Amino acid sequence: MSMNEKVVNAKFFREFCDTAANMYRLGWDERNGGNISLMLDDADTAAFAGEKVLRLIPLGFDGKALAGKYFMVTGTGKYFKNVKGDPETNTGIFRISADGKNAELLWGYKDGGKFTSELPAHLMSHIARLSVDPANRVVMHCHPTNLLAMTYVHPLDSKEFTRTLWQMSTECIVVFPEGVEVLPWMLCGTNEIGEATAEKMKSVRTVVWSMHGLYGAGKTLDEAFGLVETVEKASQIYMLTAHLPRLNTIKDDELRTLAEAFGVDYRKDYLG
Repeated sequence: MSMNEKVVNAKFFREFCDTAANMYRLGWDERNGGNISLMLDDADTAAFAGEKVLRLIPLGFDGKALAGKYFMVTGTGKYFKNVKGDPETNTGIFRISADGKNAELLWGYKDGGKFTSELPAHLMSHIARLSVDPANRVVMHCHPTNLLAMTYVHPLDSKEFTRTLWQMSTECIVVFPEGVEVLPWMLCGTNEIGEATAEKMKSVRTVVWSMHGLYGAGKTLDEAFGLVETVEKASQIYMLTAHLPRLNTIKDDELRTLAEAFGVDYRKDYLG
């Protein structure tokens, strides 16, 4: 079986393409905005053993902590709307070299392209999440409309931001009991924003990039997608109601009862 046949018949490949298509459909990834990185597990990569390295692509980052790991990643300048129709051009699969300096391309980026310019931030976040959750495999970056709007009108304090999101929908404190962390506006595509994001990723799975978007992480594509979906729904409810008199809300003691009923480890210091 050729490498291309191995890839297109793999379950992770179909899930990756479906996830990209859904993120575009929901308006989270306009034009070439947003990116996904999926760290493949041993079962996924067993079929790739001995496959020829097509070319080396410098990482621009010390990725030695992930040496030997395989990733599927969206390409730089590529549109999410085109991923499912032409995945071999718009995505790639590579292995991190033993010295952590290069991506050893095994499949994809067939037009001579490479991985997203945000890859260093992705890899830093993978390293951070793996340090607290060895099962973490996904990092996704996107621009959900309502969350982005919320960063213009809501204080950018992580505690206040989290508490507001928790109050918007009953499921929120269950889905992201650790809360969210909020970064101020920073220049994207730099190691500086990657380092700041990774530091926050040690305690949460959702990092908000003010006036830009968010980074979400998870054990699976579905988990990461569902996390972003829930945060965005809560943001939408906030944006629909923030200008109206607040007659009702989910009170702090009700949030505690809810979290304890579902047995989640929530940020108790975020409630009054």
